[in-house]
Amino acid sequence: MGLIPHSRSGALWRFAAAAVVVIACTAATTAVAALLQFKQIATYLSATPALKDAQVVVPNPGQPQTILIIGSDHRAGTSFSSANTDTMMLVRLDPSSSTINVLSIPRDLKVQIPGAGTTKLNSAYSVGGPNLLETVIRENVFPDLRVNHIVDINFGGFEDLVNAIGCVYSDVDHRYYNNTAQTDYSSIDLQPGYQKLCGTAALTFVRFRHTDSDLVRNARQQDFIRWAKDQYGVDNLISNRDKLLKIFGQHTQTDRSLHTTDGLINLFNLVAFSAGHTIKQIPFPAIFLPCPLTASGQTPCYVTDEAQSAENAYQQLMTPTTGPAPSAVPAVKKSRHTSASSARAAGLSADPTDGKAQAAALAKLAMPIYYPRLIAGDSQYCSDLGTDCYEYPNPGYVYNGSYPRAYTIHDQSGVPHFAYRMTLVVNPVLGEYYGVQGTTWRDPPILRVPQQVRTVHGKHLLLFLDGRHINLVGWRTAQAAYWVSNTLNDALSNPAMIDIAASLTKAA
Repeated sequence: MGLIPHSRSGALWRFAAAAVVVIACTAATTAVAALLQFKQIATYLSATPALKDAQVVVPNPGQPQTILIIGSDHRAGTSFSSANTDTMMLVRLDPSSSTINVLSIPRDLKVQIPGAGTTKLNSAYSVGGPNLLETVIRENVFPDLRVNHIVDINFGGFEDLVNAIGCVYSDVDHRYYNNTAQTDYSSIDLQPGYQKLCGTAALTFVRFRHTDSDLVRNARQQDFIRWAKDQYGVDNLISNRDKLLKIFGQHTQTDRSLHTTDGLINLFNLVAFSAGHTIKQIPFPAIFLPCPLTASGQTPCYVTDEAQSAENAYQQLMTPTTGPAPSAVPAVKKSRHTSASSARAAGLSADPTDGKAQAAALAKLAMPIYYPRLIAGDSQYCSDLGTDCYEYPNPGYVYNGSYPRAYTIHDQSGVPHFAYRMTLVVNPVLGEYYGVQGTTWRDPPILRVPQQVRTVHGKHLLLFLDGRHINLVGWRTAQAAYWVSNTLNDALSNPAMIDIAASLTKAA
């Protein structure tokens, strides 16, 4: 199915801002009593001037904090009128919560901006920088918003930071390809499957929005944060703190409070509580307005929201997570196989024929190949022989060997491992792809910190949750590791994710 891009490619929201706020404070864990450590951090952050007149509410020590993180192409000392931001994110740190809550705000949100009229939210940054952006968000979207810190990081910092932490193993959901000679979008060339992404490749992955929406891109960026956080431990943060903080300081502007020792100590106390917490993604209740191409040109592609739904999302952001919800993961009946009725209830259907065909295409790979006996009822396998997962205007040959994909992945010690990826599509227009991954690397970072473990049909399943949604289900054998990845926007239900993983069947 050919897809036509519906709007101009945007800039990047960065995992770097969130991660390095954590880095800045975690770096002091070995010297909490030594104010010199915090003074050094403040010095690094002062490599760029503080944001003038930032509209922040300085919190009392020990209180929860809300951080507005901005990804932009702005360079300190230059006018905001020539700069852009395309993604904005609110991060909530709360000592009483078991999660770090994250809410991305769409760049295309329809708002009223003083002096600019009705336009997209990201325009507020070019008109008046971070201060006006915060004001517009509060006046148009979240009336109760009180930001405690603002962190604005530019593009150069992202690539440098990703490379400085040794790159990030990422679960790439489908084939990403674009040639700038064919479109106005930036180039990208990534195959599906679990792989290590370094600076430029990581940048193109998280900024991609050629054929999907703001919400899908925001979800992709939040996943990238989680992958980076899970694989980059505290020991690495501490041993590399000076290098990371110097990079952060060179590419980041913050409010004045984070240029002071007291402000950093206050934030450190929260980060110390949150170091082991999972990231909980709060979905923005976006409503996509039609944007037809007319005789007079392209209608702006706006996103809007309903006031009560936006308020509900904001309350989810601000509400601490006291523990996993009892109904977050459903109970599973003990039986050898998933019954037809339970499969239908989860929206699944049996498709062993296509699963076996995918496995046959991977037959030369020297590892056991498992395929799911059940798949989502409204999905189908991506195949090199079909065009359902091709994206306009890419030529068909760029998908050769992608669907399914057999390849080699190197672990953190450089040891090679066999790997494969089966990709399934629910809705390409919405960027909804899910996948089945296998690799002889039995302990990849993505499987190291499960939230729950369930035994279903004899399989010990590792469950990874994003709040109440399962985004990945893993399983290990004596020879390899396997997992089922949800779509970026968690379109598959929790029962469906569990049943698909439990139905993994070894190819003959």
